[in-house]
Amino acid sequence: MLNRLLAPLLVAASLGAQAQGTVYRCPGPPVLYTDALSAKEAIDKGCRTIEGSPITVVQAPRPRAAAAPATEGARGADSRVDAGQQRVRDDERRRVLQAELRQAEDRLASAQKEFNNGQGERRGDERNYQKYLDRMAELKDSIARYEADVQALKREINKLPS
Repeated sequence: MLNRLLAPLLVAASLGAQAQGTVYRCPGPPVLYTDALSAKEAIDKGCRTIEGSPITVVQAPRPRAAAAPATEGARGADSRVDAGQQRVRDDERRRVLQAELRQAEDRLASAQKEFNNGQGERRGDERNYQKYLDRMAELKDSIARYEADVQALKREINKLPS
């Protein structure tokens, strides 16, 4: 009776020991070290065993726990920003964003003027027509980026409290 109970445990233990004891190094970018393959899978993938070779396991840094939502009880009342201070911060942010918006609009206008609806003037260093076409394509891409920047800045300004 005891033999019938121990036999399945011994078989399971021996299978687990075999799986843990064989580590394969599989080629290719990135090189893969695994013990999750069967012998047939390892041969099919061109993996070789690395038994007897020392294996270094590097622990990945643990992710930081997400900050719990702060409540009035968890944070002191001292850490709250009063309304006047917040208004000053919002006004400063609005001022900075508006300055950035003006700069972005100036860059956009300059690029549009130089692009001239795809009919920009050729420069002296553009004797090769392909150089001119490349510059026009770059200008067109720049205009699209500048327009996206202007729209993003306007959205940010609209998000600020009045």
